[in-house]
Amino acid sequence: MFQDLTRFNLPNGFRGRSAGEVQLWWLIQSLFFRTSPQFMYGFRRWLLRLFGAQIGKDVILRPSVQTTYPWKLSIGDYSWIGDDVILYSLGQIDIGSNAVVSQGTYVCAADHDYAFTDFPIRERSIVIGEQTWIATQCFIGPGTSIGAGAVIGARSSVFQDMPCGMICLGSPARPIKPRIIKKF
Repeated sequence: MFQDLTRFNLPNGFRGRSAGEVQLWWLIQSLFFRTSPQFMYGFRRWLLRLFGAQIGKDVILRPSVQTTYPWKLSIGDYSWIGDDVILYSLGQIDIGSNAVVSQGTYVCAADHDYAFTDFPIRERSIVIGEQTWIATQCFIGPGTSIGAGAVIGARSSVFQDMPCGMICLGSPARPIKPRIIKKF
């Protein structure tokens, strides 16, 4: 037998809060966060902070952003989180200042260990460095780190750490060339 899901157990304290608090967040997210008008960025920042997220100054969060456990989320000043981004924060997700996570991206901070038949779940933190750009519809895998100033090209899949200041593309994503900044 490869996996027996009848033997799966969620580790004690895995959620980081009680089941009631988790359900309350999901209800608040559905009723207020997702239905808030586009321009109400401050309101959405406030809701996430109310549930324990560390959200920096003037962060832009679109109403269609989904966050599993806000108390496992940190976003630095002036960052943008686009439409339909999923922050699957079963583990810690840290996003640096001036970073952009573009629309349709899935940031997945947990996985299961397939080597065991009880299929245990594992928190695997993700760090997205400052001044990075995660382009549209990327997958950022568990336990990865994206260096400061990196660009992850559209529809790329990140399964290992990406270096600072590089343009990275593909599935799996690989560093292609340095990010050159032109003076304006």
